[in-house]
Amino acid sequence: MKASITLLTFATAAMLWGCGTSNSNDSKEAADSTNEAVADTAEKSGTTTTVAEDDSKFAVDAADGGMAEVALGELAQNKGTDPKVKEFGKMMVTDHTKANDELKTLAASKNITLPAAPGEDKQKVATDLSAKSGKDFDKAYIDQMVDDHQKTVKLFEDAQKNVKDADIKAFIDKTLPVLKTHLEHVKSLDKAK
Repeated sequence: MKASITLLTFATAAMLWGCGTSNSNDSKEAADSTNEAVADTAEKSGTTTTVAEDDSKFAVDAADGGMAEVALGELAQNKGTDPKVKEFGKMMVTDHTKANDELKTLAASKNITLPAAPGEDKQKVATDLSAKSGKDFDKAYIDQMVDDHQKTVKLFEDAQKNVKDADIKAFIDKTLPVLKTHLEHVKSLDKAK
């Protein structure tokens, strides 16, 4: 029941946000488009935006992944059968909620639009995972967490080299070690399975 409520909340947030966009139901795509439009308008008017377009793209991608980790962590707490899977899910909710909140505050100060809900690809993962149960769920969740965290660590490492905004760079420097810890932790869970 809790898993259904979590998934329903996840889907409702995505649909509600999507209703406000004219060309896409994908919150991530809409945020990217908004940020691109702000950058284009600033360029055409000869003014500068507070951050480079690549920096805002990183923020959108990081927010998309972070929100997905929270939703999947809630799912793991509700559907997981292995106590270690449930514990990892709880850590995902706690750590990624904290990082998401910091990123939201940072983005607001930089006039960066973030997605209101995870993108369609992340929602599909949640839907697919919610259809599993028992040990199948535990295995699929751990596999997804290894994959997600490998991609997220790479995203942050690349951004660490390329981001221009000092505040966003500080967020990356603070968050990357936590993401690497998550990756090592979930890899150890994967080896134990």
